[in-house]
Amino acid sequence: MIDKITRDKILKLRSEGFTYKEIQKQLKFIIPKSTFSYICSQAKLPVYYHDKIKKLNKENLKKAQAAAVKANKAKRQIFLEQIERKNKSFLGKIDKDVAKIALAMLYLGEGAKWKSHKGLMLGSSDSGIIILYLKLLKYCYNINKDKLSCRVMHRADQDINNLEEFWAKVTGVSRTRFYKTKPDSRTIGKPTKNIKYKGVCSVMCGGTAIQLELENLTKQIGACSLEEKRMHGMHQTASSSLARSKL
Repeated sequence: MIDKITRDKILKLRSEGFTYKEIQKQLKFIIPKSTFSYICSQAKLPVYYHDKIKKLNKENLKKAQAAAVKANKAKRQIFLEQIERKNKSFLGKIDKDVAKIALAMLYLGEGAKWKSHKGLMLGSSDSGIIILYLKLLKYCYNINKDKLSCRVMHRADQDINNLEEFWAKVTGVSRTRFYKTKPDSRTIGKPTKNIKYKGVCSVMCGGTAIQLELENLTKQIGACSLEEKRMHGMHQTASSSLARSKL
């Protein structure tokens, strides 16, 4: 039961534009909403009250959005960690055949094809792609960095020395093995908006036979379904086992 003194205080605070939560905080005890509505039914709100409520709603919305973003980031982090743990289980299963398929797929998307360029050449503005490519070349074909050369395609307002230094660190290739290039004339007078853009690094080396092998591998995979290949492999394994048992 709320006494008259408390009731009058509630009415006074409400008339001064205090919200329900603010009044509870002032009184230091919880008032049932039905009781609060009954007591304040005759209270006259100040003219600025609705503007105050709009402002509070905006502030609460910002807080809710910030909390949602934080929660989503936490969920995403947990999801990414689950993916990482799952993918780590594959690492021990990656032999040279699997790595070569990965290299072929990477080269299919980013590498120069045989008719336009004889020898291996792959270019990208993504340092992660370049690093993966070099690791696969080393693992599959034992191609060391001293066999590589590079070329950096860049925009007119970029400093080629800084770009070559960046890509030299990424690739491990000496800057003495970087070909000199001219900026893209189409970018003259057009400032580079993405400050993280480091141009396109093309990594080159001899290896026409490897180039043709990788291209042929992707063609064979595209021409035959993976299920057919799996069944064919199982058939070959079974045939080999049968042949050994007859010996």
